[in-house]
Amino acid sequence: MIVGLILVGIVAGSVAASLGIGGGIIYVPALVTVFSLAQHEAQGTSLALIIPTTIVATIVHSRAGRVDWRISGLLAIGAVGGGFLGAQAALALEAPVLRKMFGVMVAITALRMLHQTRQAAHSTDD
Repeated sequence: MIVGLILVGIVAGSVAASLGIGGGIIYVPALVTVFSLAQHEAQGTSLALIIPTTIVATIVHSRAGRVDWRISGLLAIGAVGGGFLGAQAALALEAPVLRKMFGVMVAITALRMLHQTRQAAHSTDD
């Protein structure tokens, strides 16, 4: 189990840092389906993992000059309040509802990204 968790961490950390997405897209489904954690526990654990992943990835991207600290600071102000409100909302929901909401959010995000990628590809063809 320890090796499996470390491997999931490597994959999620790599994907999160390279694609700029939250590792939760990998952590949550893996923790629920492979390691049998409850939905709330998987999401809470995933959120705790943001800290080390973000620190390392931010240092690397910052050294490359790819962090806009002004925008980051402004977004952080809202993110603190949003994080509190979102965590309270998640704790108030039943696990099946939370799991469905997570799946729908991942699916919507994927569809939007695919649509935008197709639009960008078509606009360069002109």
